[in-house]
Amino acid sequence: MTLRSDLNIIQSWVSPESQVLDLGCGQGDLLSFLKQHKKCKSYGLEINPDSIVSCVEKGLNVIEHDLNDGLQHFKNGSVDTVIMTQALQAVDRPDLLLEDMLRVGKEAIITFPNFGYWRTRLFLMLKGKMPMSKTLPFNWYDTPNIHMCTFQDFEKLCREKGLHILDRTVVNKDHQESLAIRTWPNLLGEIAIYRVSR
Repeated sequence: MTLRSDLNIIQSWVSPESQVLDLGCGQGDLLSFLKQHKKCKSYGLEINPDSIVSCVEKGLNVIEHDLNDGLQHFKNGSVDTVIMTQALQAVDRPDLLLEDMLRVGKEAIITFPNFGYWRTRLFLMLKGKMPMSKTLPFNWYDTPNIHMCTFQDFEKLCREKGLHILDRTVVNKDHQESLAIRTWPNLLGEIAIYRVSR
């Protein structure tokens, strides 16, 4: 099984035979990979019925759940890693969900689009309207992205909550790194991939 390049970065941060909770697990590609190749005991939460069916067909443990309801059904420290890809900006209270992720797991891996990316800034400046791109493919009125942030915003939130950033990868739309992106991540990076803990 070949993983999407961003999921490949994430799986490299997950320890073999660990317990994983994937929030908004989609079709279950990452969960399936972790189960097969790293022998992880993994669970997924998903709201889309079609995605849930796909997960079940792959033999994955998935629960229908709205992330806006939090993770109150999971005990403190019940998993090693909680993962949430491209959903932080779509939940009602990303700050509270991040706290809940680190209540349930020892570590959290989070990915989100960078609203500080230079093309986004330029689009706003020149056109005076909300940008659309491969990483932000919605109109302002139908977007699920209700809390857009930059890398600096996220890192400030981590500092305020006393969280430790263990790893950070900043990539372009094709999930590739470069020296320029590493030098000016908030300006040139399109997607953030963070691993954090308390």
